[in-house]
Amino acid sequence: MVGRARHQASALSAGLRDLGAEVQEIPFIEIRKPRSFKALDLALKNLAEYDWLILTSVNGVDALWERLRKLHLGVKPMGQLKVAAIGPATAQAIVRHGLKVNVVPKEYVAESVVASLRRRVKGKRVLLARAKVARDVIPRELRKLGARVDVVEAYETVIPLASRQRLRVALQSSQRSPDVITFTSSSTVRNFVALLGQSRGRIGRVHMGREENRVRFASIGPITSSTLRAFGLPVDIEAEEYTIPGLIKAIAKHDL
Repeated sequence: MVGRARHQASALSAGLRDLGAEVQEIPFIEIRKPRSFKALDLALKNLAEYDWLILTSVNGVDALWERLRKLHLGVKPMGQLKVAAIGPATAQAIVRHGLKVNVVPKEYVAESVVASLRRRVKGKRVLLARAKVARDVIPRELRKLGARVDVVEAYETVIPLASRQRLRVALQSSQRSPDVITFTSSSTVRNFVALLGQSRGRIGRVHMGREENRVRFASIGPITSSTLRAFGLPVDIEAEEYTIPGLIKAIAKHDL
């Protein structure tokens, strides 16, 4: 079962299908525009005041460039910026828009972004464009290092309520219940739990049943795994490289 947002599920689904898996897509997350673009638009109109731009997802990249187009700004105002991307997929999305990426950390998590910028941001002004709800590691730690950080909302993630019944039916069905459920962010975990609601404790294959029959939980990396554990859910599979290809590889290696 792939729980990525509908428009992003194809890469993970296709990679699993190429390995012979039967894939069921039930999105646990939906990407929406923020209620207001005021803060983002103001920052984009004043890009010359920033030294660094940090983007932590492909969704953030897409949202930022959409606003640049709406404001008829193009990429010229970004010419002097140094850019940090949380991982290779985000970096590739930035490069596709014609911008150079200066920093991609060794590990694709917020803590590694901070470590990569540790000696480069003192006295600098940093623009962080991200989801409405996100971990505060990057702004908090960069401010401790002497950076001036502006955080702007580029998009928000919401629970796709239309998935609730489909998810419950799939998990309760002996024929349709998945062998593996994939989680690609902490938001997908939180929304999965919310979608199950009060029925969560009654999903036998998720929580009980014989070991050889129960659903396996596959996580894209340690932050997502930590969120799974916080909800009392197992982490059966964790990608060594915190990317979609890394998650596919980890699932393929696991003895199901």
